[in-house]
Amino acid sequence: MTPNEALRAMRAQTPLVHCITNYVAMNIAANVTLAAGASPAMIHAVEEVGDFVPVAGALTINIGTLSAPWRDGMLIAAQAAKAHAVPWVLDPVAHFATPYRANVAQDLLAHAPSIIRGNASEIIALAGGAGAGKGADSGDRVSDAQGNATDLAVRQSCVVAVTGPVDFVTDGSRSVTVRGGSDLMPKVTALGCSLTAVMGGYAAVASPFDAAVAALVHFATAGERAAATATGPGSFAVGFLDQLYAIQPADLDESRLTWL
Repeated sequence: MTPNEALRAMRAQTPLVHCITNYVAMNIAANVTLAAGASPAMIHAVEEVGDFVPVAGALTINIGTLSAPWRDGMLIAAQAAKAHAVPWVLDPVAHFATPYRANVAQDLLAHAPSIIRGNASEIIALAGGAGAGKGADSGDRVSDAQGNATDLAVRQSCVVAVTGPVDFVTDGSRSVTVRGGSDLMPKVTALGCSLTAVMGGYAAVASPFDAAVAALVHFATAGERAAATATGPGSFAVGFLDQLYAIQPADLDESRLTWL
């Protein structure tokens, strides 16, 4: 499925995306998901996540602001997604920063995510390598993480998306880079977390590989268009939301893709 076909399918179905994400990202992730064409539900309570996952088109889990109750909710949700064959996306934010966070990421990996999305340092560390990450920021280049991403994709039987100035997506046998976006994107907090939520929307209507690629092309296109008129991060954030919404299925340019 091409990115344009995936966008058409997502807009036609408006899939429900169960998002477990961090406090910082909740509002912008919900708005970005709506603008892209899916329907977000921000639910994390232990008491209800297991019942909600099966009615959603996809689940996304971002471990940005962990606590014991949230950890329990994440694990229940991931377990339910695996049991009911609901595609789900893992965003292992700064999982290398503390032993507690690393253990949570490993526990979630056991429940077979369909897509793992992270920056280069997160992916290198998740694959068992030594990266140069600091907190939620990457200290490594996307190109440095390609081998680790491929190994991780094979080991987990999933798609791995490494995001940065030029994104990299692999399922272990196919690999592609996606170029585009804007230097202003890292200046707006939680846009990466929001990308994870949008990736879930696409995963509800397309294969994990096609979903990851489509979400990245959608973001890259909206970022470039928003940057053309922005005067700084504030106006960019507003313009980015508008451009995500304005983009139509014929607008996603596949020349952004380079197959490796």
